[in-house]
Amino acid sequence: MPPAHAAHLLTRQSHRNRGASPITFLGDLTMARARVHELCGGSRRLLALTIAQGLTGTIYWIRPSWTPERLNPDGILRFVDPSRFVFLSPKRPEDLLWTMEETLRAGIIPLVVADLPGPPGLTAIRRLHLAAETGAESSGNPPLGLVLTPGEGGAPGVESRWSLTSTHPDPRTEGWQLARLRARTDTEKQWRVSGAKTGLLLDQVD
Repeated sequence: MPPAHAAHLLTRQSHRNRGASPITFLGDLTMARARVHELCGGSRRLLALTIAQGLTGTIYWIRPSWTPERLNPDGILRFVDPSRFVFLSPKRPEDLLWTMEETLRAGIIPLVVADLPGPPGLTAIRRLHLAAETGAESSGNPPLGLVLTPGEGGAPGVESRWSLTSTHPDPRTEGWQLARLRARTDTEKQWRVSGAKTGLLLDQVD
């Protein structure tokens, strides 16, 4: 048994997000800090840039070295200053999540994005959550982790899962469908999104 004077320091509950306000994006939508969230759908990278607008500081963007896709600095500029990005391209598949885990654990980078070829497993997600919580406790600045997965995603254990897909009505008009597919504390919901000069705008709930 712990000493009586130390008993109040112990708890079986997670320390995540203690005193930390959530990330806000597209008006009043929110994401919990010190946790890992999944973004999927054809416009998942666009959604990640939109979320980045609600944060300050450096962004680590981790992607496989063997895939051809690259973020275009001219496209990034509409959302976030490209100078905020540090791009990391591990050569081995196992190093993608290891790099994200170690960066979250350090707690010095506010946003860590892993652009993955497929959804990670439950054990990997749990390790990422623990790393983000450790980073929050050590630095006092809870990091946000985003895993980007193709298709409809499906990473188990994520704090929330969001999908953004294009629905452009014509070549001159931008439109997307945003869906919250999973969340621990919120219901599933869909929104219509349109383009604006400095990013995206939430139009209405479907």
